[in-house]
Amino acid sequence: MAKAKSNYRCSECKSVVPKWVGRCPECDTWGSMSEVSVVAPVASRAGASLAKAGSAAVLPTTPATPLTQIDSQSTKAKPTGIGELDRVLGGGVVPGSVVLLAGEPGVGKSTLLLEVVYRWAMRSPEDRALYVTGEESAGQVRLRADRTNSVHERMYLAAENDLATILGHVEQVKPTLVIVDSVQTMLAADVDGVVGGVTQVKAVTSALTSLAKSSGIPVLLIGHVTKDGAVAGPRSLEHLVDVVLHFEGDKHSTLRMVRGVKNRFGAADEVGCFELTEQGINEISDPSGLFLHHREEMVEGTAVTVMMDGKRPLLGEVQALVAPTPLPTPRRAVSGLDTARVAMVLAVLERRAGVSIAKADVYAATVGGMRMTEPGADLALAIAVTSAVKGKPVPKGMVILGEVGLAGEVRRVAGVNRRLIEAARLGFTSAIVPVDSGPNIPGMRVNEVTTIAEALTYAGLLGGKQGAPRPKLTPVK
Repeated sequence: MAKAKSNYRCSECKSVVPKWVGRCPECDTWGSMSEVSVVAPVASRAGASLAKAGSAAVLPTTPATPLTQIDSQSTKAKPTGIGELDRVLGGGVVPGSVVLLAGEPGVGKSTLLLEVVYRWAMRSPEDRALYVTGEESAGQVRLRADRTNSVHERMYLAAENDLATILGHVEQVKPTLVIVDSVQTMLAADVDGVVGGVTQVKAVTSALTSLAKSSGIPVLLIGHVTKDGAVAGPRSLEHLVDVVLHFEGDKHSTLRMVRGVKNRFGAADEVGCFELTEQGINEISDPSGLFLHHREEMVEGTAVTVMMDGKRPLLGEVQALVAPTPLPTPRRAVSGLDTARVAMVLAVLERRAGVSIAKADVYAATVGGMRMTEPGADLALAIAVTSAVKGKPVPKGMVILGEVGLAGEVRRVAGVNRRLIEAARLGFTSAIVPVDSGPNIPGMRVNEVTTIAEALTYAGLLGGKQGAPRPKLTPVK
């Protein structure tokens, strides 16, 4: 029979040492060593291999549980009351989860989570939310809460940056939701390093993660970003948490987007849309109309396409202006589009479709500050530029999808069916798409093309009757 002996294991990094020490030699955590019973390997094939490797088995404090005996309802997501945020989270906040929300300064992270705290406190008398701020004073947070009308008696505020004090507040308030703003301002007194450094951020996040897992309280962390837009701090910070969200927005626009980067409880490519105003932040459940310029008739140099942002189809408008120039080097100005792809599409138009733009300035942009970086907007850009050159508008009610290749071919893009369904919902009646793009859409005439010249001909920009389908193109009844 195996003989048991006592060793000591760190509660943070799980390393085992033969005798007790005050600080863990692996992770440098104080007071984390606890006694465990170790069973020496028995004289068997498995035991012999363990002994040969110099390893020892540690008796677990909690036995392994069959998966069928684990209650799945205990980790059911709870809605926050903000539909767009719940969409990105996968239905709501999961008990015991840790969510990291990162974004540029001033984008509205604190305003959004203050609204989450308010909606959470309104759920039921048993729900209390604790908002911990290390960047603002209590008076500043109250001013913002008054301005956004987000004040409730079950909202608790603590202006602290000491980790031990924060854990004490959790013990006193006993909240069902904790917000920490921000994790880079918190300090663990028993850990070396400056506030916001790699060691401090990792230690604070590990402690808050342990709190969430042991108590079942969901914790939402606000994180800073670097100048490149990545989450500041060690890369392991994203591995420690369950969900990573990026809060994006242009400072010249009120539109804000929460984009999922990592999600253990749902899809990681969902996008939520919000509008930041002086009265707070409002969710936008139907953002497609924000990126379209509503007019009675189409004008030359414009084309409408549908972009997939994660799993969400968004209609956007591409505009182009072509003007002759006396300069030997024409200007190419781009806003909201990929500059390299714009240059490629212009070269394809010149070479494969005979559209003369070599001696003209070309300006290409999107409407409403939308960013179109996917190849699916290539064909819409090509038609918008040709429309500007010819002085002919694209037929009203038409959307254009497709990637343009260097040989002038129009390639398929992902999610054409979902894009067309969204366009049909908003009243569009015709579309130009690549071949083999999926089933037909009721109420929409879908015309499939193989080359950029065919697409321009159907749009009435290279001869023929404008908007008239070619014989080999079958309209949908």
